[in-house]
Amino acid sequence: MLSVINVESNEIVDHIDLQELGFSANAKPHHTVAEPDGSFWYVTLIGENRVLKFNRDNELVGQAEMEVPGLLALHPTRDQLIVGRSMSAVNPPQSIGIINRSDMTMQKKVPTFFARPHAIAAASDGSWTFIASLAENQILSLNNETEETELTTVDGDTHVFVNFAISPDGDTMVVTGQISSKLLFFDISNPESPKLTESIGVNAQPWHPVFTPDGNYVYFGNKGAHTITVVDMKSRSVYAVIKGNGLAQPHGSAMSADGRYLYISNNNRKGTFESEGTSASGDPNGTVTVIDTKTNEIEKVIEVGAYPSGIGTNARW
Repeated sequence: MLSVINVESNEIVDHIDLQELGFSANAKPHHTVAEPDGSFWYVTLIGENRVLKFNRDNELVGQAEMEVPGLLALHPTRDQLIVGRSMSAVNPPQSIGIINRSDMTMQKKVPTFFARPHAIAAASDGSWTFIASLAENQILSLNNETEETELTTVDGDTHVFVNFAISPDGDTMVVTGQISSKLLFFDISNPESPKLTESIGVNAQPWHPVFTPDGNYVYFGNKGAHTITVVDMKSRSVYAVIKGNGLAQPHGSAMSADGRYLYISNNNRKGTFESEGTSASGDPNGTVTVIDTKTNEIEKVIEVGAYPSGIGTNARW
């Protein structure tokens, strides 16, 4: 099941039943991204080995086949959708996929040379793509013009890089470390060789980071602590930790285009949040918590289906 939320009213406006579209009950929708103009949006289905394309009326208009697709990134200037591999896969291929968004054909698969490619982000000018491994402290820089790659190894204990976020000015990239419980900061002014400049400790299992449009703050959920961390990018320190009802294994994050609201999906697999209803499978409903970024308070808790994970808007951030 997919849920569509109107960011003006913060209400669910549509549900998409994947079984009605011919997919199995084990489709496992994972991550979503949308075109900047909202014309189309995309979702990965881990259990179906598919990447789907929907129009603004939430109608299925295309799909591509790819083994255990995970996180998604839109190339900012080309007709390309960049696709990583799922964290849940036992032994995913050591490559990423690049799909033509217009016709949903697989353009190419790019080797990563490391196990479990997961975190993925495209530079703001579209010249480079960054991919990181869950198994090793390694980041691959892919030159989108020449298709040449460079590998950067980060010293120290394994972090398990979950995902990247790139600052609006394109100079800084942050990545969350699931096992190390750290946020790492990279200087990507030379994208061929991202340079680790510092890291800070945060609450357990930091997940998907997102910048505010002005680049001043980064937000991410802490899956192991049922909290949201707010990082001040000027001081590179924890500015606030948000707690409260509805936060239960926070996973995906998305920012509204104006930066007013942060949306966090919550798995709630252990029933930490006492949902009013249950899903069709009998599991507790998950939630989307709506955070007012002016106050860093929870404005609303929206119940959705079981085990919500990825979430996306048409905002660049």
